[in-house]
Amino acid sequence: MTGTGRLLGELGPGTRRVVYGEPSPAELAAELALMTRIDRAHLVMLAEQQLIPAAAAARLLACIDELEAGQFGALRSRPAPRGLYLMYEGYLIERLGPEVGGVLHSGRSRNDLKATITALRLRDWLSDFAEQAVRLEAILLARARAHAQVLMPAYTHFQAAMPISYGYYLLGVAAAAGREIDALAAASGGLAASPLGASAVAGTDLPIDPARTARLLGFATTAWHAMDAVASRDVPLRVLASAAGLAVVLSRLASDFQLWSTAEFGFIGFPDRLVGGSSAMPQKRNAFLLEHVKAKPAHAAGAWAAAASMMTAAPFTNSIEVGTEAMAAIWPGLDAARQSVLLTQVLVGGARPDPARMRQRAQESFTGATSLANRLVRHGVPFRTAHHLVGEAVRHAVAAGSTDLAEFGPPGWLDGIDTSELELADLVHAHRYGGGPGDFAAAFAEAAERWAAHRRWLGGWQGATRDSGAALAAAAEQLKTKVSA
Repeated sequence: MTGTGRLLGELGPGTRRVVYGEPSPAELAAELALMTRIDRAHLVMLAEQQLIPAAAAARLLACIDELEAGQFGALRSRPAPRGLYLMYEGYLIERLGPEVGGVLHSGRSRNDLKATITALRLRDWLSDFAEQAVRLEAILLARARAHAQVLMPAYTHFQAAMPISYGYYLLGVAAAAGREIDALAAASGGLAASPLGASAVAGTDLPIDPARTARLLGFATTAWHAMDAVASRDVPLRVLASAAGLAVVLSRLASDFQLWSTAEFGFIGFPDRLVGGSSAMPQKRNAFLLEHVKAKPAHAAGAWAAAASMMTAAPFTNSIEVGTEAMAAIWPGLDAARQSVLLTQVLVGGARPDPARMRQRAQESFTGATSLANRLVRHGVPFRTAHHLVGEAVRHAVAAGSTDLAEFGPPGWLDGIDTSELELADLVHAHRYGGGPGDFAAAFAEAAERWAAHRRWLGGWQGATRDSGAALAAAAEQLKTKVSA
């Protein structure tokens, strides 16, 4: 059977390559694996609804099993002048005849099929990405706990500011990353509804059971508006935005790590496996992986901007610029975000702080100056006056090459003030209000609970998908067995 009945011509080879591309065998197999997953659910439902003979459904299921077992090798050399699905359907019709192969597409369209393939692919991607993101969160928390007592200066405007610990810094990054995982979980809610059943744009008058296919494919519910189901790709945009947000957080950590790993700072070092050399300069140890992490958000954000631009002003219906062109832009952005997470896992796990160097810089940089001003405040000195007194003492101490501020204020300015607890560790411990490092234990407990919540969400979500896969396999096998009995 050639043409569509209405159309007799087809695209030429050059135009076909532009429109449909030339997928590799791996890409072809990946797309067909999703398509046949949907086909199995659709065939089970059609047979149960008595819209097609059970024997026809069983023969189609057996042929699909055969194709998949051969990794779809029988389809690789076939021309696809009207796209992958029609090429695949044509093969089934050739193998089984139009009375069997021709019933597969009953009650659906390429539009809802493509929307469902996109949802399944995005769900599979999101499951893996979320698992890696939650693993990274665990690494950040583990390293934060291990280095909770490693003192260092916090920086503002690239200038030493106040004393903290390296563990406290990592805990802050973990908190920010955790919120991006929250956003990812929220975005995943848009994948709860199955588009299958929406057909071309307005549902169908065949008595299909979309709820059945939804359950077999691991969706919680069905789309309640057919046009929206095939027109919209806002969920992929939202998922990409969440993934890009996480990549942005990690790029900021990478920027700090790159600065701190320089010889001038010497705060952290990396093992040889995580650095590169120079083709010309034998002394070099370049932490080049950090530069990849810094750059990855641009890929993700650029992909979002490109996809959103393609969707802008597109008609609200099934649309090539939305469902095909915009989605083609989204996948590379998602891949870049995933690469960012994977690289950051090994960098955070492999980074080794230099506690002595960190403490020295915190001590030499007057990071306790604010605490000294606050001690004056406790003795009734207005803060602005205390700020001025300590600032003046710092200026004189710097000029004298000293770090002992007590010697450089006006006579008697610290009389009655206990300066015995101006050691860095004491100052860090004292900063226990407002979420400071002195309250590390409580902040860590909160972050750990959020991580546990992320694990519960991820486990439940992945478990539901596994359960649906088993249910689909059982339903398909039951149908084939029933027919053969």
